[in-house]
Amino acid sequence: MQKRNMRKDAKDELKKLSDAHRMQIEKKLKQNLVSSDVWKRADRIGITVSKGMEWDTNPIIEAAWQEGKTVAVPKCYPDERKLTFFDFHTYDQLETVYYNLLEPNPNKTDNVNKETIDLLIVPGLLFDQGGFRIGFGGGYYDRFLADFPNRTLSLAADFQVVEKLPSDSYDVPVDSLITEHGMLDQGGM
Repeated sequence: MQKRNMRKDAKDELKKLSDAHRMQIEKKLKQNLVSSDVWKRADRIGITVSKGMEWDTNPIIEAAWQEGKTVAVPKCYPDERKLTFFDFHTYDQLETVYYNLLEPNPNKTDNVNKETIDLLIVPGLLFDQGGFRIGFGGGYYDRFLADFPNRTLSLAADFQVVEKLPSDSYDVPVDSLITEHGMLDQGGM
């Protein structure tokens, strides 16, 4: 099955979730993330501001702030097909951009070097047991991850984890997955 079809099927499955079931999964994902050692060791967390069918990241962002962590969120530059992360201390620093995404307003915050992000939470739709993922399309994260030196993980419901996904030479796996049942490390999932 091609990535495009797999992406569509995964989106359809996410859309089918009832609000109550979605909230139950999100609560467990957050609990498992913030209780993990990798979270506890990280000072700066890179994470998207979720939209639509993505797992809600707002409670995770707020948990990071409550723990005194710095949060960095990405801004997409479609012409260059790249991501740049900016520190994010308040929702007032965001602006609505294409596709109604919330991104940092570069005039209201500072960009950060990727080396300073201790833990990067990478979005995606499907994941395999080697840490490879099918994202929302565009390849922004694969390009960003190509030389990212620190820890990466993704949040995924059990139904989003499969044994093997097709991958290309430019695909970069995440180090770990957080599911409703805990952390799965790449290679030993």
